[in-house]
Amino acid sequence: MINLKAEIERFSKNGDKTGWSYIFIPQDVADKIKPNSRIGFRVKGLIDQVAVKGMSVMPVKDGGFILALNKPLRKALRKEEGAVINLNLEFDADFKIEMPDDLELCLADEEELLARFLSMPKSHQNYFINWLNSAKTEPTRTKRLVMIVNAMYHKQDFGLMIRSNRG
Repeated sequence: MINLKAEIERFSKNGDKTGWSYIFIPQDVADKIKPNSRIGFRVKGLIDQVAVKGMSVMPVKDGGFILALNKPLRKALRKEEGAVINLNLEFDADFKIEMPDDLELCLADEEELLARFLSMPKSHQNYFINWLNSAKTEPTRTKRLVMIVNAMYHKQDFGLMIRSNRG
């Protein structure tokens, strides 16, 4: 487990990360969490006194990693850009997102669709699964299931699926 004090920063303009609030984690500190990692990984622990798990630590071009802080977490911390927070983090080896049964059943109707979904990197599968699981109503969930099945049929990744379904 590492202990780090860091300032909350915010991307002003950085492609898809524009406006994100984040903590920068230097490479030497990241190596103490997960040695020699150059790809993203998940962490658990405490940020100030807020327990977290399954949070994604992402590599940045110039070296080091960032830990994005979403709005609900910043609200729980009662901290915004410029505030200093204390991180006690360790590698989250237990993190995993399970495929929902209804998604598996829909994709299994045609063998190649399930195979295509499972051939995607785990992080890409998680985009679809998290999006599906965030549906608040049954009609929305059903619509999203249909969109995911169509995306697999048309060999689309998550971003392309979303863009092609915008009205």
